[in-house]
Amino acid sequence: MKCQKCRQKAIIKISRANAKYCKPCFNEFFVSQIRRSLLKDKMVSSDDRILVAVSGGKDSLALWHVLIHSGYRTAGLHIDLGIGGYSESSSEKVEAFTAKFQQTLYSYRLKEAHEMGIVELSRELDRSPCSACGTIKRYHFNRFAIQNGFTVLATGHNLDDEAARLLGNLLRWQEEYLLKQSPVLEKNEDGFVKKIKPLYRLSEYEVAAYSFLNQLDYVVEECPMSQSAPMLVYKKALNLIEHHSPGTKHQFYLSFLENQKKKPLNGLPLELRPCSICGQPTPAAVCGYCKIISRFPGRVEHVISD
Repeated sequence: MKCQKCRQKAIIKISRANAKYCKPCFNEFFVSQIRRSLLKDKMVSSDDRILVAVSGGKDSLALWHVLIHSGYRTAGLHIDLGIGGYSESSSEKVEAFTAKFQQTLYSYRLKEAHEMGIVELSRELDRSPCSACGTIKRYHFNRFAIQNGFTVLATGHNLDDEAARLLGNLLRWQEEYLLKQSPVLEKNEDGFVKKIKPLYRLSEYEVAAYSFLNQLDYVVEECPMSQSAPMLVYKKALNLIEHHSPGTKHQFYLSFLENQKKKPLNGLPLELRPCSICGQPTPAAVCGYCKIISRFPGRVEHVISD
């Protein structure tokens, strides 16, 4: 098997593109897909300060690695969810990466803020851990970026994540979420920082291959709290289709984005207002995060350190 670009020995096959690459040519392909997203979708400019939401998994570390080597000004924000050994390992991977590439890392530790981790917190709230986790992460990533002068928040959602999310939204015909599903959400006057997903053209397999080939040390196992999450079921279904028809995921999600540009779904965006407690944007009088922490009065909050 030979690399289609340089004719050296190929080490990876990308079935959806019917392409085979050696390591240098695969790296070139991988980085070009991210830079294409950054430039074509006008995600960032050279003046932007980018806050990378970094979990310790392959996606966020691979994204940060490419942004660093592309010359962008970045820093990372890691949220330690307090899930025993999994969170400890995740924090260690992020800290090791930060030290190796001499970057700035900010950390938020849920147990320091609320005296309990996401498992105990979600149990007290009678909510699924994924639901509470999403609310807490979105709140702190946006709030920290706004308060510290970051102009862009970058997350490591890949093609598999976005295709699974689209499938879930379509199965339930959730127009509100379909309207918001995009790799770029612009900054708005309601108090949201600009959010970007530069990995949306790359599959989970391709991100894992880049991380392995470039010796990025990341947490391999899935979050133990996500094992019953519907997203994993949607991913399995899409992987089965992709196995029989390579390129389906790519076509499914990118065709949705193209169609949205040509013929957007009808619907009005949510009307937002400042949360009466914290001032963050919310469609209700009190935002989801403040509703959560109001259940635990007296607990320390908003602890972010570097």
